[in-house]
Amino acid sequence: MIQQNPNVSAVTAPTWTLTPSPLCGGIFRNPQGSFSSPRYPAQYPANLVCVWWIVAELGSVIQFKIDSLNIEGQSPCHFDRLDLHEEAGDGLHSHQIARLCGNSAPPTVNTNTSRLKVSFVSDPSVGGRGFTARYWIIASSDKSCAWDEFLCDDGLCLFTSFNCNNFYDCLDRTDEVNCAYHHHDCGGILTALEGSLATPKYPEQYPHRQVCVWHISVPQGHIIQLLFHNFSLEAAADCRYDFVEVHDRASSSPSSFMGRYCGDSLPPTLTSPRHEMLVLFVADEGESDLGFFATYHSVNRSEVTCSPHEFSCINGQCEAMQWVCDGWNDCSDGSDEMNCSGVTHLPYETDCEKVEVEMCQGLSYNETSFPNIWLGIPDQRSAISTLKDYKLLTELVCYENLRLLTCSIFVPKCIRDGGVVPPCQSLCQSAEKQCQHSLESLGIMWPFNCNLFPDSDDPIECVRP
Repeated sequence: MIQQNPNVSAVTAPTWTLTPSPLCGGIFRNPQGSFSSPRYPAQYPANLVCVWWIVAELGSVIQFKIDSLNIEGQSPCHFDRLDLHEEAGDGLHSHQIARLCGNSAPPTVNTNTSRLKVSFVSDPSVGGRGFTARYWIIASSDKSCAWDEFLCDDGLCLFTSFNCNNFYDCLDRTDEVNCAYHHHDCGGILTALEGSLATPKYPEQYPHRQVCVWHISVPQGHIIQLLFHNFSLEAAADCRYDFVEVHDRASSSPSSFMGRYCGDSLPPTLTSPRHEMLVLFVADEGESDLGFFATYHSVNRSEVTCSPHEFSCINGQCEAMQWVCDGWNDCSDGSDEMNCSGVTHLPYETDCEKVEVEMCQGLSYNETSFPNIWLGIPDQRSAISTLKDYKLLTELVCYENLRLLTCSIFVPKCIRDGGVVPPCQSLCQSAEKQCQHSLESLGIMWPFNCNLFPDSDDPIECVRP
């Protein structure tokens, strides 16, 4: 039997010749979802066999996207591997789509069947961080690719580097059509310690219909600083038309996102905490502008110095002082949350307001106060949006007072004589102890720093059951 994950429905699974691990695997039938290798982003265990099935109704297909990939080995993947198989509706016949390992995530996959089997196997030797992936169940007529990919062959997605490369990568040959728009001086792999990048034809107006991808990679032990000198792109409130997007690793996954920029304002200097950076430029068919010119340089991590107004993480990363000891790991090594047991918060004098966040109603308190001084959340509407990222946590049934703990952090209790009350340390520690196993089985770390909260059970000082 395979381990059933939350939001997973039970159906009859095809026979798997190896014994699946209790740490992973499941059968998904929800319209969309996500999963990852065990312990991600920490190293996955050895000797794993994980099998996930994504099952749609007959007539529907599955769109599958791997956001990050770090699996031991290179093609043909003799050691650890991630296999994708399309299966017939009865689960008796399958077709292998891909076998994956290494560090390069593939483009989006659109299946031609209503079932997708995802198998992850690790051997007894060295491992990696694993993978994270998302899926959507869609109509067969709705097949699409990511905005930085090319769609052909009724569902095949290609990296844009295969578009207009004078070779037919698509069976329908559409990847070599309308190539007059394509500029080969756009994007590329930059490995020098310093360099520059610019929009096509800069300083003239950039052409329409552009997707440029620069992958900057410098030696290990260095970080990358990106500086924009000139910047002028079509403006939009959410940068939906023409934009530059920067990521702090080689993939354009949500977890690596550093910022999206458009308009005439220079973006800030961007520093990647690691030795890789991805810069994407997208232009649609509408208005055009003068584009941008930017330079980058690498800095030895040991030479990185933060400003007097910033906190220096152990790994050299710089973070604003306001994020230190706020209960969240803003440094990728977690050093901003170390030795925080002596931290106290001054009361914030403001008017109390009725709790409007639905999941936080009916608790031991019914009034809150914003802005949330611990997390920098301006109002309850923003709190609702932030809590969506913690949906999996709030749905766990490992601890009866988990909802109270979560709400007292995001939507804190307000007291009439001024200020808000944090959760008690004992409440946080009890939740961490009882939920640790459930979170580990999903490859998720406990998100709160319990040492931040008052070591007291006095209801005047902190919230308790």
